[in-house]
Amino acid sequence: MGGASGGPTGGDGSEAGAERRDDRTGADTAPPRTGATVPARTGAGAATGTPPRGHSVARALGGARSPVDLTPADLEKRRGVRRMKSFALGLLLFVAVVYALATWLGHRDAGAWTGYVAAAAEAGMVGALADWFAVTALFRHPLGLPIPHTAIIPQKKDQLGAALGGFVGENFLSGDVVRDRLRGIGIGHRLGEWLAEPAHADRVTAEAATALRGALTVLRDSDVQAVVGEAITRRATSAEVAPSLGRLLERLVADGGHRKLVDLVCVHAHDWLVTHRDSVMDAVQGGAPGWTPRFVDKRIGERVYKELLRFVTEMRDMPDHPARGAVDRFLADFAADLQADGPTRARVERLKNDILGRAEVQDLIATVWGTVRGMMVAAAEDERSELRLRARAALLSLGGRLSADDRLRAKVDGWVEGAAVYVVSTYRTEITSLITDTVAGWDAEHTSRKIEANIGRDLQFIRINGTVVGSLAGLVIYTVSHALGA
Repeated sequence: MGGASGGPTGGDGSEAGAERRDDRTGADTAPPRTGATVPARTGAGAATGTPPRGHSVARALGGARSPVDLTPADLEKRRGVRRMKSFALGLLLFVAVVYALATWLGHRDAGAWTGYVAAAAEAGMVGALADWFAVTALFRHPLGLPIPHTAIIPQKKDQLGAALGGFVGENFLSGDVVRDRLRGIGIGHRLGEWLAEPAHADRVTAEAATALRGALTVLRDSDVQAVVGEAITRRATSAEVAPSLGRLLERLVADGGHRKLVDLVCVHAHDWLVTHRDSVMDAVQGGAPGWTPRFVDKRIGERVYKELLRFVTEMRDMPDHPARGAVDRFLADFAADLQADGPTRARVERLKNDILGRAEVQDLIATVWGTVRGMMVAAAEDERSELRLRARAALLSLGGRLSADDRLRAKVDGWVEGAAVYVVSTYRTEITSLITDTVAGWDAEHTSRKIEANIGRDLQFIRINGTVVGSLAGLVIYTVSHALGA
C-alpha cells in the first residue's frame, strides 16, 4: 500500500506510476503515462539525467522559486512522508503475509486459531487498502484510474481556495471577531507600557527619523516647490486680506503697540536731521526762486531746519504730542476702512495680487521648501536635534499617560478598534480575494505536492490506523460470528 503517491505496491512514495524524486537534486520526475511515447534523450539532457517534465516553470526560467515550489524544508518533509509511506506499506505487506500463512495453515488443520488470525489479517488488508484509496484520492487518481471524486486537490484547487477565502472572511475578518480580539489584547495598555521604556522610545524615534529622511530624499524638490508655490499663491489669491489686516491693525492701535514704532521713527528722524543739516539746507536753498538773495535763502533754510528739528524733537519727547494723536487717528481710520470701505479693500487686493505676481516673490516661495527640507533632514540625522529630542519626550510622555490614564487608554483602544473594523469591513473582499487569486494562480500539480509534503506524514497514520482498526474489527466480527454459529 503506497499511500498518497498513487499505488499500494511501493514503499517510498514512488509506487505504481507515482512521481519519483532524486534526493540529491530535489528534482521531481514522473514516469510516462500509459500509452505515451517517450522520446529518447540526447545531448545535455541525457548526460545530466535532466527530466523532461516535472520541473517548476520558475526553475526552467532561471531558478526563481514559484509560490508553490518546494523549499528545502518541504523536501525534508517529503522524505518524512516517504518514510511513513514505507512503514504503512510494510504493515500492509505484513498483514498480507500473515493472512496467507494463516490461510495456508488453516487448510492443513493447524488449529482453530488460524481462522481468527486469517480474519483479522484479511480485515486489516481491507482497511489498509480502503484508507490508502482515501488518502491517495486527495492528491491524484489511485492507480492512474480516472475514478470520479478522486484527485480532489488538483481538480478542486480553485474551489478550495475560494472556500478558504470565504472561511477566513467569515470567521476572521468579521467586525465582531476583530473588535473582541483587539479588546482582549488591550492595545492601549500594551502600547503605553512599551513606549514608556526609554529604549523603545529611542527605537521609534530613530525609525521615524529614518522614514522621514527617506521620504524627504525621495521627493523631487522641483515637484514639491511647484506644489507649495501653487498652494500658497492660490490660497493667498483666493483669500481677501484687507479685513484681516484691518482687524489686526485695529487691535494693534487699541493696545498701543504702534507707539513703539512711532518712537523708533521719531528717534531715527531726529538723528538723521542732526547728522544731515547741510543736506536739509541745500534742499531748501535749491528750491528757492532765483531772484531771491542768497543770504535770504540761507536764513530761510536755517529757519526751516530749526523748525523741523524742533518738531521732531518735541514729537520724540512728548507722548501726548498732537502729531502723535493725529497718527493714532489716521491708523484707526485706516483700520476701519480696511474692514468696511470697498475702494480701500479693492486697492489692497490689487496691491496684493501685484506683489504675488512678481518673480521675486515666486522665487522666495519656491525656496521655502528647500529651506524647510534641509532643516528637517539635518534634524532627522542628528540624534541630539531638538526635533528628535522633542519627539522622544513626546513618546515617553504618551507612554506614561497611556499606562496611567484610563480615559486616554480607552480612547486609543476605541480608535484602533474602529480603524481595524473599518478596514476589515470595507476591504474584506479585497483581502479574501488575495487568498483566492493566489491559490488560483498556483500550478495544480505543484500545489498538490506542496500540500502533501506538509500533511502527508500525518495522513499515513490514517493508513496505519486503518490497518490496525480493520484487523481488530475483523477479529471481533469473526469471533462474534463464530460464537453465534456455535
